[in-house]
Amino acid sequence: MTNYDIVVIGGGPAGMSAALYALRANKSVIVLEKEGFGGQIATSPRLENFPTIESISGSEWSDKLFEQITSLGADFELEDVRSVKKVDKHFLIKSDYNEYEAKAVIVANGVKPRKMGLPNEEELTGKGISYCAVCDGPFYKGKEIYLIGDANTALQYALLLSGYCPKVHMLTLFDRLFGDQILIDRVMETENIDIRHNLSLQSINGKEKLESIDLEDTITKEKVHYDTENLFIAIGQVPQNEFLSNLLKLEKGFIVTNEVMETEIPGLFAAGDTRLKENKQVITACSDGATAAMSAVKYINKNF
Repeated sequence: MTNYDIVVIGGGPAGMSAALYALRANKSVIVLEKEGFGGQIATSPRLENFPTIESISGSEWSDKLFEQITSLGADFELEDVRSVKKVDKHFLIKSDYNEYEAKAVIVANGVKPRKMGLPNEEELTGKGISYCAVCDGPFYKGKEIYLIGDANTALQYALLLSGYCPKVHMLTLFDRLFGDQILIDRVMETENIDIRHNLSLQSINGKEKLESIDLEDTITKEKVHYDTENLFIAIGQVPQNEFLSNLLKLEKGFIVTNEVMETEIPGLFAAGDTRLKENKQVITACSDGATAAMSAVKYINKNF
């Protein structure tokens, strides 16, 4: 078992910002990430609302932060954390490969794409259904695209896909778009983005691959059918905190903290989109991470 001052669970903006501040306080840190460092922002084509940076790709921004924390001495592993337990004053963290002991833990594991929950969705994921336009958009160059969603992620995906595809059909559940006004304006001004409101996805059809989708007009109840071999789904995110359900009281799956990122368990902190909060932006995730790290350092200095 390897010992650290702080184990950070999650390698997105919140987790890496937490590592940065903890390392600068001379604490030993390991960052555990189950998929890829950078989190959701790493798949964003452009980051344009971070102070001092006019425009940068999400992957480039993430790489810079990763290089910064590793140069300061952060350890990192691509592992899926399965459980966290507190034994006396220390925490025991088990992943799918290793076990760690820490004086404090910062959970910053973000969220994952929300799914429609329809039959065939899982079976056809990767066979016409995608949740990441950055990852899969280039595969559909020259084809008409169907996109479910109406908020920031969907708006960004529509703009990105409009550069590859002759037509992007953006299908929304309500009668308006939600998100940053600058993104809404860009989508509205892009000629090959076709927006169709008040449509509820009812079924996803196909055996070996996606063949068509059926929707219902929420106002007229008219049935709408589209033949398509591609569908991007961008309807929000859900937390990934099941492994903490025996340790913490979760609210709709999210971790409840106070303003300094403390949970109900002393020494256990949470930061970023994984905690219950109103605004979920890269800058607020970084702020959470910095605050959680400073709180963790204060906790360690007081109790060890």
